[in-house]
Amino acid sequence: MSYTTLQSNYREMEIHAASPEKLLCIVFEQLVVNLERARIAIERKDVELRVVALRRARGLVTELLTTLDVEKGGPLGVELAGMYQVMLVELVDVGMRGDLKVMRQLVNIATQLRDGFVGAERQLAAQRLKTA
Repeated sequence: MSYTTLQSNYREMEIHAASPEKLLCIVFEQLVVNLERARIAIERKDVELRVVALRRARGLVTELLTTLDVEKGGPLGVELAGMYQVMLVELVDVGMRGDLKVMRQLVNIATQLRDGFVGAERQLAAQRLKTA
């Protein structure tokens, strides 16, 4: 079995066993990876990589938006929904214009959100261990 196959199988098992909080962190990690790929593609003027990375990033942001429970999230949920919608619009615009400045801003936003959710997920996991 190849390394790539083993890695894929491990990732699939990790996803199936993950809590909703961990899944959110995985989605954000993939979002940051694809935004970075798109940024690099813009810098290199690699249109094919830019298109693929932006398509994946839009899919991930759409997943975040459609799975967001605004009722449970309250004001924060509303803010996140608005932010995800703005990101989608900006991703479409970056796809057409290749604006590196906007791309860097999107990477920064996604990275900050990822880091915040990863921190929250770790705190929640630690609390669960204490009460178990």
